[in-house]
Amino acid sequence: MPGQNTFQSYGSVAKTFHWLTALLIFSAFPLGYFANELAHQIQSPGFDGSQAVIERATLLFSLHKTIGVAVFFTALLRILWALSQPKPGLLHPDRKAEALAAEMVHWLLYGSLVAVPLSGWIHHAATTGFAPIWWPFGQSLPFVPKSEAVAGVFGGVHWVLVWTLAGALGLHIAGALKHHVIDRDATLRRMLPGQASLPQPPAQSHSLLPLLAALLVWGGVLGGGAALGLLGGKQAGESGTAAPVVAADPGAGAASGWIVQSGTLGITVTQMGGAVAGSFGEWSAVINFEEPAAPGPAGDVEVTVAIPSLQLGTVTQQAMGADYFDSAAFPAALFQAEIEKLAEGYQAVGTLTIKDQTVPVTLPFDLALEGDSAKMTGGLTLNRLDFGIGKSLPDESSLGFAVDVAVELEAKRAE
Repeated sequence: MPGQNTFQSYGSVAKTFHWLTALLIFSAFPLGYFANELAHQIQSPGFDGSQAVIERATLLFSLHKTIGVAVFFTALLRILWALSQPKPGLLHPDRKAEALAAEMVHWLLYGSLVAVPLSGWIHHAATTGFAPIWWPFGQSLPFVPKSEAVAGVFGGVHWVLVWTLAGALGLHIAGALKHHVIDRDATLRRMLPGQASLPQPPAQSHSLLPLLAALLVWGGVLGGGAALGLLGGKQAGESGTAAPVVAADPGAGAASGWIVQSGTLGITVTQMGGAVAGSFGEWSAVINFEEPAAPGPAGDVEVTVAIPSLQLGTVTQQAMGADYFDSAAFPAALFQAEIEKLAEGYQAVGTLTIKDQTVPVTLPFDLALEGDSAKMTGGLTLNRLDFGIGKSLPDESSLGFAVDVAVELEAKRAE
């Protein structure tokens, strides 16, 4: 069987690309479906944190993504080969509507075979804490930032284009079966392995109309997805880093009470070997502080954190579940501490209560004082197991033990 295409039939190279693509696509579809079902289970508030479920989801997602990358490169090679080859003619070019539909579906297939895996790949590259692609060239893409907004947009694009690809595949298969079963012509046999006696297609010409029709379909799908809010993504300012709700101690004297003007309370965890950063959008601080002349006691602080205000990328919902923060039962965390001035820097020594666990903690911080204004930066590392977070994940293969906490705030002395 010759490797080159002819006007009469496809060659062995084109047939290999066709059936390899079919094998990859029909492997990726069910893997993606079942992986998403497990992801919804994991992200549900009632998820019990089962390590087996998480590992199964990670395996399925890694398989799906790796096959998707293979589809992308296979599709590119297939398109490049098709551009270098003569295109076998339609057996019934006189059936204008059918010919238009067939060529439009071919354009949809070729474009979708590139756009679907590429959009999924960009979503993966923009995300942190992911199931990895199994290949040696890293998990990032040039010009793709680690961004929840970018991940949200391309996750949505991937989702709507998957359905476009599925629709085009359905039409393609239906058309092939129609030719084989109803028309009883050689359209399907031209793509089957082996070499058979095939009819010569009539003379014909091709136009750009099918391509334009395919572009209209893509535009309609993406436009409809955007109109329905399916393309996701968060706009700037919606990432959960809004200014905190803060207050001075109503019982404190004006000389010691401070009112926070702005600040951030961030956390970073390690999931699947990648750092996932997030922040709490709502927290209140009651601060009493008076700069001592020498190292020693300097005041006290009480911080109340609204757990449901946490934004932690794509795992936000999962973090609210019963095995993690359990925000339904324990909607607030409480930090109470005495402030001390050290020979160099400051520290807040006290307790942190998350869920039903109260743990002694020390928060070292730097403080810049300028009149009645102060700027504080500090941080510490916690162990999630100390607070019963992720108890069903007793090792760090899926979720690291360490949780890095970073605090920044600016405050003014109460008048």
